[in-house]
Amino acid sequence: VQLVESGGGLVQAGGSLNLSCAATGKTNVLNCMGWFRQAPGKEREGVAVITRIHGGTEYADSVKGRFIISRDSSKMTWSLQMNNLKPEDTAMYYCAAVTGCSLTPWLRDPGNKSGPMNWGQGTQVTVS
Repeated sequence: VQLVESGGGLVQAGGSLNLSCAATGKTNVLNCMGWFRQAPGKEREGVAVITRIHGGTEYADSVKGRFIISRDSSKMTWSLQMNNLKPEDTAMYYCAAVTGCSLTPWLRDPGNKSGPMNWGQGTQVTVS
C-alpha cells in the first residue's frame, strides 16, 4: 500500500486549506483512514479518522467544528478540509490507513490498530 498526499502550504490565521490522500496497491484491506500531525518538538497526534465502509468519524477536540474529514471509498481517497486555521495547527500532516481499528483508540494512539501502519510522506501546514 502506498499513500500519496497533496495540499498543505502556508495560510494566514482564519484561512482554509484542504489536504487529500490517495491510496494505491492492495487497498481493499484498508478499513480505517485518517490524518495525524506532528509539530516540532511534539509527539504525533491524531487529528481526524474515518471508516471506509460506514463513514463514521472521530475528531480531536482541538479541531472539532473546524476540520472535516471525508472519503471516497470507490477511489480510496480521503480529504481533510481545514477551516478557521490557527497558528497552533502548524505541523507536518500525515495521512494514514490501517486494516482495522476502533476509531477513538486509534485517534488517541496510532498504535491501536490491526495490521501494518501505512503512512503518507507528510505535507507541511503553516499558519501565520
